[in-house]
Amino acid sequence: QLVESGGGLVHPGGSLKLSCTGSGFTFTDYAIGWFRQAPGKERERVLCSSKDGETYWDDSKKGRFTISRDNAENTVFLQMADLKPDDTAIYSCHRRYFCSSPTSLDWGQGTQVTVPS
Repeated sequence: QLVESGGGLVHPGGSLKLSCTGSGFTFTDYAIGWFRQAPGKERERVLCSSKDGETYWDDSKKGRFTISRDNAENTVFLQMADLKPDDTAIYSCHRRYFCSSPTSLDWGQGTQVTVPS
């Protein structure tokens, strides 16, 4: 099971830190990736943390977004800074064998991030 938290409403330029906590599996055996889906748009990849803690996926987001993991707490974090209205979306975390895997094994229900224009 994956459970996200930390979403909310933040004004442009603000920051949020999302958390994804896993249970029921050996956390260190899996990559955890963050996706987001905005209203009327397709789901897109954000950043992924490999089992070894390396960061993959959208290089364009690495300047404002940072992914990290605390294996002792079975949690992956997504730190987001300088948020923009275009960042408004439901953010969900996905469990995968590898960041490069074509599909996810499971995912959480998501947490809403809203950045008003």
